[in-house]
Amino acid sequence: MQRGSYLKCISPSCGLEYEIGRTDVYCERGHLLDVAYSDSPSTDLKDVFYERRNPQDSIFNESGVWRFRELLNFCQIDMTDDAQCSKYLVSLDGAEGRQSKPYHMSKVAEFAGVSGDSLWLQPEGYNPSGSFKDNGMATAVTHAKMVGVKKIICASTGNTSASAGMFAANEGMDCDVYIPAGQIAPGKLSQAYQFGAQIVQVDGNFDDALRQSLDEAQNHQGYTVNSVNPFRIEGQKTIPFRALEYLGWDAPDWLVYPGGALGNISSCGKALMELHRWGWIKKIPRIAVINAEGAGTMSDLYNGEFEGESLRWNKGHPNEDLIQRYYAGLEKDGIRPKTGATAIQIGRPANILKGLRALEFTDGVATTVSDSEMLDGMSIAGLNGFDCEMASGASIAGIKKLVNKGIIKKDDTVVGILTGRQKDAMLPVDYHSDPKNRFARPPRA
Repeated sequence: MQRGSYLKCISPSCGLEYEIGRTDVYCERGHLLDVAYSDSPSTDLKDVFYERRNPQDSIFNESGVWRFRELLNFCQIDMTDDAQCSKYLVSLDGAEGRQSKPYHMSKVAEFAGVSGDSLWLQPEGYNPSGSFKDNGMATAVTHAKMVGVKKIICASTGNTSASAGMFAANEGMDCDVYIPAGQIAPGKLSQAYQFGAQIVQVDGNFDDALRQSLDEAQNHQGYTVNSVNPFRIEGQKTIPFRALEYLGWDAPDWLVYPGGALGNISSCGKALMELHRWGWIKKIPRIAVINAEGAGTMSDLYNGEFEGESLRWNKGHPNEDLIQRYYAGLEKDGIRPKTGATAIQIGRPANILKGLRALEFTDGVATTVSDSEMLDGMSIAGLNGFDCEMASGASIAGIKKLVNKGIIKKDDTVVGILTGRQKDAMLPVDYHSDPKNRFARPPRA
């Protein structure tokens, strides 16, 4: 199919292609889909993107997502035409991604054991709903609007529900949110209620909620906005776009993300593959995915900790039977993901295959950190004046661990992504009230 944009199955042995208006998130054979582009954007756009940092009264220039709109043109419109942008592109008045950029944090660098000049942290909690999800929700809801959807559906451990509810309310759409009962931070759940989302409580964990939400979307005319949606992945590509632009398109040595459903490393990998193919970058940064110890599926499989076989993308031919045996073992033994970092408390990451592809392309690594290590990472970012949730602390703790193991060199240029702000008010209170914690500042009588 030779056209401006289209959907393509990620499996080379399948390779099915579809028109851009398709709303199913899997191909006919059950594989995930990519948004694909026929054209190679000119590197002259780098200057255009830089000029748009002065928005000149355009919310689409102001947006940290739509500022890069020529690289995300699945709508196949004239992205220089404000009227067309206003008709098709969904934006929260330009706020998504607007304040997201890398920062130096001296106390974090000292904690991680790296040079303060070479470590950057990019807080995505500055997004309007408080997490990175708004980057992808802007593009997912744009596609939903483009195809005439009236209701969006998601499963959530919190941040997705807040973002989906906010965008749906802004666009006059209905929004159903499937949540694992009792496993979502009240601060996140309250946002979904605030924006008028219909909450559906599921007896189980996030993986159970996702299954139910996908069934509902498929059988009752809904539109899923979880990260299995390829259009959501498109918006999340702008996280590394902004990091690279801020570094003058001089690629860092590492990009480090928390784990979870693996949509972020999938989007980052896709962004790097495209930028490299288009000639926008010459060096390929390595991706590091940091899982919680209690939800370490990717790390377990990637590092050969299950049956002694290291799971790999293998040029599009991964051992999917190994994944299914791993999941069957979890089910048989009654093992459920368990971590205080509820944002990444996911045992069956929906984007595991795209995540493997990203790690293969970038010679990436996967590891785990404990809850206490994530809390230390969260807290040292706070002592640097930056707010982040516990799951974001995985990036900081993971950098420290990989430096200690000699995998990340002390002078490597590293960009760590802090995926969301703190929405569980008692986490920092409990942490700092306990003098045994490394960075605790307990109250005085």
